[in-house]
Amino acid sequence: MAGFGLPNFGQLTEAFKKAQEIQQNAQALQDELDAMEIEGKSSDGRVSIWLSGNQQPLRVRMEPSLLSDGQEASETATLEALQAAYEQSTATMKGRMEELTGGLNLNLPGMGG
Repeated sequence: MAGFGLPNFGQLTEAFKKAQEIQQNAQALQDELDAMEIEGKSSDGRVSIWLSGNQQPLRVRMEPSLLSDGQEASETATLEALQAAYEQSTATMKGRMEELTGGLNLNLPGMGG
């Protein structure tokens, strides 16, 4: 009855074990990412924005001198800080997800791969 193009049972069992391990570790990773505070700064350092590892905004700090420089300068510095925080947060999340999955290839039949 062999020869239907399906992976052998041992391969499937191992893949399911790995998938369960990943699922168990995923919640811990979510909690870890939620607890992170990743800072992004404007190029002049006068604005800082903190995001969680899941890109949730946490807080903003602006030097008072920036406000006297006008609206455009304030907006530019704020956007720069937000972009920097987002890039760092995204890179952190991606790196941690790659660590979690260990490069596992889940492209098995019926696994939605």
